[in-house]
Amino acid sequence: MTITSFSPMILSKDADNIVKLFEEMGFEKKHQNDNIDNKDISSISMKDANGFSRTVARVESMEKDMTTMRLNVRDFDEAYEFLKDHGFKNARGEDKAVESKHAKSCLMISPSGFSIQLTQHIRKEDRQD
Repeated sequence: MTITSFSPMILSKDADNIVKLFEEMGFEKKHQNDNIDNKDISSISMKDANGFSRTVARVESMEKDMTTMRLNVRDFDEAYEFLKDHGFKNARGEDKAVESKHAKSCLMISPSGFSIQLTQHIRKEDRQD
């Protein structure tokens, strides 16, 4: 499995205040995706001068904030099977992922309860536009 990045991710309906907090700590917005999965979900990637990264996702359906680890990989299916083989369950249901032109992802929950947001970014050369 090829991991392309690994960083904390906060899911919250109060994402604006969380982004503001991290900006006050020296983090800058680097990338934002809106209307993910045709829902009112936004993802804001942030980085500081030391290279530390985090993502804040605005998810209106969240009852309370959730911190997870974002695991970006080159091959989603390979990583998905690896996590399933280690007892992780897909939070959306068996083999359901959020897919867009740019990424494929899902939230995987371990047997002990910690979570990993598994994501494969679709590279331009791999897209079938």
